Amino acid sequence: VFPSLAQAQAYVANEVYQELGQPSTFLFCPTEYCSSLCSPSPGQSHYLLTLGQELLPGIGVVWTGPKVVSQELSATLLEEVEGVLQRRPVIWDNLYANDYDCRRVFLGPYTGRAPGLMARLGGLLLNPNCELQANFIPIHTLGSWFQSELRICAHPDHAGMETVAALGDSQGPLEGSYSPQEALELALLDWVAEINRQALETGR
Repeated sequence: VFPSLAQAQAYVANEVYQELGQPSTFLFCPTEYCSSLCSPSPGQSHYLLTLGQELLPGIGVVWTGPKVVSQELSATLLEEVEGVLQRRPVIWDNLYANDYDCRRVFLGPYTGRAPGLMARLGGLLLNPNCELQANFIPIHTLGSWFQSELRICAHPDHAGMETVAALGDSQGPLEGSYSPQEALELALLDWVAEINRQALETGR
């Protein structure tokens, strides 16, 4: 019936989206959802090009980055993905996901995401550790990153300077920019306070 997988998927997604009354949030996960799954690259993928052309504009497309679990996300990659999909991607961030290996738990700060990325995103979903309590630092530091991104959006002229600083400027990060180490320290203080609060509750 359909000449390609992408056209079949786009047709079904569009039908469901319209049947549901075109909700404000409707997300589509493509078969090629990261660079390593694209052939030969995101910008030259016939599959993604077709989705970009066929999917209705109100449908968001999720993307994990260069890999399924991406250590870094760059503005350059997001520009390429936005161009081929004809919409800003919704990042499905697997940085902390451990469902593929539950012997590992990821407790570090949110990191590896270039400053100024939020302006290029249709949204961001954090895939957490399976263990609920292990996600205090990941979610807390994600909040710190988000606050920093809001400041960058409010002062876009400084975004370029922020990027230079974050990529290893010898002077260190500019004042007000996101620092994973500072975010970690703030998260640890709040986590200890939360643990102490729970310990003092009656019957705990």
